[in-house]
Amino acid sequence: MAIDLSLLDADQRVAATAPRGPVCILAGAGTGKTRTITYRIAHLIDQGMVSPNKVLAVTFTQRAAGEMRDRLRAMGIGGVQARTFHAAAMRQLRYFWPQIAGDLPWRLLENKFPLVARATRAAGLDSSKEMVRDLLSEIEWAKSCVIGADDYVTRIEQSHRTPPADAATVAQVYRLYEESKTSPEGMLIDFDDLLLHVAGALENAPAIAEEFRSQYQSFVVDEYQDVTPLQQRVLEGWLGQRDDLTVVGDANQTIYSFTGATPDYLLNFSRTYEHATVVKLQRDYRSTPQITDLANTVISKATGRVAGTRLELEGMREPGPAPTFTSYDDEPTEARQVAAAIRTLLNNGVAAREIAVLYRINAQSAAFEAALAEAGINYQVRGGEGFFQRPEVRDAINALVAAARRTDLPDDPVAVSRAALAPVGLTPTEPEGTQARERWQSLSALVDLIEEIVRHGEAATLVDVLRSLRQRAEAKQPPAVDGVTLASLHAAKGLEWDAVFLVGLVENTLPISHAIKAGDEQIEEERRLFYVGVTRAREHLHLSWSLARQEGGRKSRTRSRFLDGIAPELEVEKSPQRLKRARACRVCANPLDTPAEKSLGRHAECDPDYNEEAFQALKAWRLGVAREANVPPFMVFSDATLLSIVESMPADPRELLDVSGVGPMKVKSFGEGVFETLAQFR
Repeated sequence: MAIDLSLLDADQRVAATAPRGPVCILAGAGTGKTRTITYRIAHLIDQGMVSPNKVLAVTFTQRAAGEMRDRLRAMGIGGVQARTFHAAAMRQLRYFWPQIAGDLPWRLLENKFPLVARATRAAGLDSSKEMVRDLLSEIEWAKSCVIGADDYVTRIEQSHRTPPADAATVAQVYRLYEESKTSPEGMLIDFDDLLLHVAGALENAPAIAEEFRSQYQSFVVDEYQDVTPLQQRVLEGWLGQRDDLTVVGDANQTIYSFTGATPDYLLNFSRTYEHATVVKLQRDYRSTPQITDLANTVISKATGRVAGTRLELEGMREPGPAPTFTSYDDEPTEARQVAAAIRTLLNNGVAAREIAVLYRINAQSAAFEAALAEAGINYQVRGGEGFFQRPEVRDAINALVAAARRTDLPDDPVAVSRAALAPVGLTPTEPEGTQARERWQSLSALVDLIEEIVRHGEAATLVDVLRSLRQRAEAKQPPAVDGVTLASLHAAKGLEWDAVFLVGLVENTLPISHAIKAGDEQIEEERRLFYVGVTRAREHLHLSWSLARQEGGRKSRTRSRFLDGIAPELEVEKSPQRLKRARACRVCANPLDTPAEKSLGRHAECDPDYNEEAFQALKAWRLGVAREANVPPFMVFSDATLLSIVESMPADPRELLDVSGVGPMKVKSFGEGVFETLAQFR
């Protein structure tokens, strides 16, 4: 059947009808990328340039693959293979395995945890769930970056990444894990091994490569900004010397670098293929102009390598309401007011399934689950269990039940709860490891809830507290199709709703605290995550934050730096209580207004109280280190961090670690150079 290209706009049509060969589609949020690549595949087939069974479309998720197949079928086109990288590799490995390994049996390892736990114990490390999960994630990252156990220590030192344990010990766990997958009975292959074995076969077995390349001739890769080095290696193996490749992506939506994903392949596509067709899709059919204007403003402040590829969205829908910005005294108030606003939307005819509450970390869902349940509003938690169903919360409840049975504890349910939860992960300060940090955040949210229950007079004893917690857990309606969605910003990628509430927009949450410690590049990824959240909304967008965590708590929080120059200062943020606590400039002693000024410790216009020669010497040292590592200077230390270093003149690693923007890996990698440079100015 003929393909009706009149249904595409001018830019989409250019992308869909580009000749065979390398095509790069830079597609902003809501610009119809799935429609465009579907029409491109259909056009190539309709024009006889390729047969349907010789097209392989690779998507980021199974859901996206299914959507593409459905759209092609609706256009009368069948036979196109649309799969994720791993699903495609699984299919290919099953077919080619006898040529690779003969009769050696293999099976897919779907649960790596037991083997990594055994390797962790063998390496002499703590084998808690959090540590094992962090090590498992680190191994997955290394494999996605094509880093073997023998190269791990060297590469981790070059990456400025903080490993979950000593790098040499992590490498040992990695090595032991890999060894445990092979036995005389056969091989265990994890999901990353699927890609490694397929890439190896295509690179080292000419007969396999020739057979595969005769089967597939044209390739389409969606979400190309999130491809890992290992996935790129597989793609290059699929292609060989050919260039019949269409990629689609948006560097502004790169939010998975912690898994090894990199936008470099997208950013460098026109250099890799000098004759490539590059098309920008910037007409946003999802969101109103008010929302696209806000999204453009958010991303216009981006810096670093991604900033140069910025897309300017043009809202194509009819105008709608302006995004709202609201600051609340505390989190419970924020949650109740969001629930009230959702009730208003429901009363005005917006379907519950078209409303979402988005937050940075899963632990933030607790207050909003409680508020929605109290308001009688159905909801469902996407990308994870409800708060009370999380394993760490169940462990905590069990610990509280055990404590309630004792008769020798003080009559203070909050203090007893904190003590009872210490063995299950509630430390005085937030830990470093990803899994431990997520567990800690959930436990902290539970203690906050207990404090609220006691303060409101709902419970006087720990037994009463447990009864109230049980009632709150049971009050949650079962997940329903027509329910408000609660989701983290990562889980919301690729989705859209009529109304979106972006909540909890405070410093140390967005950007998250460990990103602030890691420096500029990770902060920019947090900005892109915020941008993804903004672009999920079609018509209604509400942004909010709270000044205190608990009701009656100290209002010491500051809104996210990503709102600077976007959201007006609200009256609740001008209270004498907050002004009194505002951080002062080191030079003039007046309050500092922006996160950037607070990072410097002074106003930009104030004469700095530091040794200018030392600052210039540090900049010269930084330039030499950056050139040697072939990275931009800001990846060593930003100017703001160098200024803070000169102002504080740290004398040892502990003092250097106290400087904003300096983490453990930076101390390890650059501390000696910093101290040597500063020595001449002491």
